[in-house]
Amino acid sequence: MAAFDTTRTTYGSTGLFGRFDALVASAIGMFAAWNDARATRNALSGLSDRELADIGLSRCDIESVATGETVI
Repeated sequence: MAAFDTTRTTYGSTGLFGRFDALVASAIGMFAAWNDARATRNALSGLSDRELADIGLSRCDIESVATGETVI
């Protein structure tokens, strides 16, 4: 008869410090994503309507592009 243990923790988990490290990494990732969106939004907002049209965008597309949503 075969048996396996299902009470083991996942590899890489080191208890409280592992969770804290994951929380810090998540916060840093969220800040980086916010900063990338902010920089993209500022760069595209600085373009004229003609320049936006040249790259296939309009003013209403800026937020979608900055947040990574698909623009159709």
